[in-house]
Amino acid sequence: MAGSWDGSYDPGSQSDESFHFERLHIEPLYDAFICPLTKQVMHDPVTLENGQTFEREAIEKWFKECKENGRKPVCPLTQKELKSTDLNPSIALRNTIEEWTTRNEAAQLDMARRSLNMSSSENDVLLSLRFIQHMCQKSRTNRHAVRNADLIPMIVDMLKSSSRKVRCRTLETLRVVVEEDADNKEILAEGDTVRTIVKFLSHEQSKEREEAVSLLYELSKSEALCEKIGSINGAILILVGMTSSKSENILTVEKADKTLENLEKCENNVRQMAENGRLQPLLIQILEGPPETKLSMAGYLGELVLNNDVKVHVARTVGESLINIMKSGNMQSREAALKALNQISSYEASSKVLIEAGILPPLVKDLFTVGANQLPMRLKEVSATILANVVNSGYDVDSIPIGPDHQTLVSEDNVHNLLHLISNTGPPIECKLLQVLVGLTNSPTTVLNVVAAIKSSGATISLVQFIEVPQKDLRMAAIKLLQNLSPFMGQELADALRGTVGQLGSLIRVISENTGISEEQAAAAGLLAELPERDLGLTRQMLDDGAFKLIISRVVKIRQGEIRGTRFVTPILEGLVRVLARVTYVLADEPDAVALCREHGLAALFIELLQANGLDNVQMVSAAALENLSQESKNLTKLPELPPPGLCASIFPCFSKQAVITGLCKVHRGTCSLRETFCLLEGQAVDKLVALLDHTNEKVVEAALAAISTLLDDGVDIEQGVIVLCEAEGIKPILDVLLEKRTENLRRRAVWVVERLLRTEDIAYEISGDQNVSTALVDAFHHADYRTRQIAERALKHVDKIPNFSGIFPNMG
Repeated sequence: MAGSWDGSYDPGSQSDESFHFERLHIEPLYDAFICPLTKQVMHDPVTLENGQTFEREAIEKWFKECKENGRKPVCPLTQKELKSTDLNPSIALRNTIEEWTTRNEAAQLDMARRSLNMSSSENDVLLSLRFIQHMCQKSRTNRHAVRNADLIPMIVDMLKSSSRKVRCRTLETLRVVVEEDADNKEILAEGDTVRTIVKFLSHEQSKEREEAVSLLYELSKSEALCEKIGSINGAILILVGMTSSKSENILTVEKADKTLENLEKCENNVRQMAENGRLQPLLIQILEGPPETKLSMAGYLGELVLNNDVKVHVARTVGESLINIMKSGNMQSREAALKALNQISSYEASSKVLIEAGILPPLVKDLFTVGANQLPMRLKEVSATILANVVNSGYDVDSIPIGPDHQTLVSEDNVHNLLHLISNTGPPIECKLLQVLVGLTNSPTTVLNVVAAIKSSGATISLVQFIEVPQKDLRMAAIKLLQNLSPFMGQELADALRGTVGQLGSLIRVISENTGISEEQAAAAGLLAELPERDLGLTRQMLDDGAFKLIISRVVKIRQGEIRGTRFVTPILEGLVRVLARVTYVLADEPDAVALCREHGLAALFIELLQANGLDNVQMVSAAALENLSQESKNLTKLPELPPPGLCASIFPCFSKQAVITGLCKVHRGTCSLRETFCLLEGQAVDKLVALLDHTNEKVVEAALAAISTLLDDGVDIEQGVIVLCEAEGIKPILDVLLEKRTENLRRRAVWVVERLLRTEDIAYEISGDQNVSTALVDAFHHADYRTRQIAERALKHVDKIPNFSGIFPNMG
């Protein structure tokens, strides 16, 4: 073979290949076959008037140059002038050359065949492959000859070569062999060849990847092969990956992209592309395809798992089209559209796009329609899910008209319809419709409409009853809704929970489940926290049910780290502390509440919670609870019993001596302790409350100041209370609160406390020189409410800023 080919030829070089292969002849080459101008075998020989023969293209070029140079036409060989430039086809010679060429090429192909095996040298194989390429590029007939010679399977076998050069040349040769030849493509695609080509897409060598992509691109031009290529596991995934690769050769990326464009002819391939992140073909089919294709693609879109950014793109591209299908299509089309919209609407941003595309009116119509054209219940569930998604997107749905007379989703009739559906459908739809109401009550612009509609429909008890259902999703949706409603209808909910059997206990069981911390538990705690704190009946029922003991245990475990944090730790802790604090509002009326606080050391727990830095609501509620506990201290403290005087002392009082009892509370004048009487002088409570006076949250400051005020209240030793605050370095922070005038409530509290402090002469004397305090008191005297002005007047009298005979408030007590 090496002797038959020109041994000097470099098979890696592509320069002047045509010339080289024209020189490879098996039969003798006759001079008459050679064009004098091109020195190559002629394809279309023509004869001049003088009998000389040339290649038609070459002699035409010669005559053209003569004319352009202003010369008369001459024969290239004789240089004699020609009378005519007519060209006479040499048909006999052309036929002879063609027969010779056919025999020669057949013999050369046979030589190439003998080299296409694993035992041949790399050089021989490369040269044979290059010759086959040359043959196929010359004419379509030669491609048929390659096919008829059964060379295609032999070329394919060369893909198994251990030589990278041979594999690359084989891929390149196969591409040339199948170019614009459907029969050759069909033969190539037999067996596992296409699968083998696809494997080259993931090879490390970029040259092999490039050649494999080019070959697949050529094969993909055949519609019959598109399905086969797509059916090979990983083919479309790899091609899609190549189109988005930044490391691939740009031509390879373009070929991969064009291959995918060809593969789009097959629906299954479009589905695979969508599954692997190339969604545009599927979206185009939904927009422009025939009805059956639109239906198929919309149905598949509903099955895909899309990331959030893609959902937004899909909503913008086909959202309106899907809504139109949902509105006007038959039931099968509506189902496909609804499922696709369900998938797209599960992200807030894409939901907003769908709202702007007009999804709300037809969606609500589908839910409320009854009769011949109504959706089956399984599709109403999908509609309810979509509605829940779009309502919870944060869009102002009250601005979207969905019915006559400018009705919106929160118009009373529509909310009544939702409540009616909730009462007359199964758990899956009930859950979604409750989520719709959750979304509507999350918004401050629509919550009051929903509250009014619930009250007017008398649906409160029905909604409360969902707390007991076994389905967790349904129960959680109901609890979240009731939590949202509780700030606006707390008393109604408290009455419902008190008046029905089991619901309150179910809420407590949800909170006390030992399953970490869930959203449902946080919502349940938030719901109980919003109920009226002074509702004695509800608190008494919670005491009887042992609810507070469970809540105490839960709070302690969270604070000790036994229940590890999730994103719901803060809301559940805030809710639990608020629920626990309600027991401190009924101490005067409920002995069991006092016993509970003593048994579980609630005063100490609330003092510890004052240090829950970053949890403003916990600190605020804890300070308020300590205020309530401290208010009760003067009633719980045990006053000492003095021994009766002796006979002599009763006759001669001058001989009597006052009994001295040590260990009494300075403020409450009796026997106190943190656990038994909730005295704030224990447990460093005063220091911690004073520290909160510098808090950035005014409500925390107000609660802390209110708790401190109990040490200066009527019924305690105010002078001793002042001393306690002095020892805790609390005087200056209290005065700072007065001077800052952050809120009217804080000023009212601060004026009251400062007036009590100024009853102590030493403090009054010291403060009288502070012009800032005097100015603040004067400002309160002039501008505060009536009661605060009275107190400010008394304070100003203590520092001699107003004479004691002032008659501005003659009825002052």
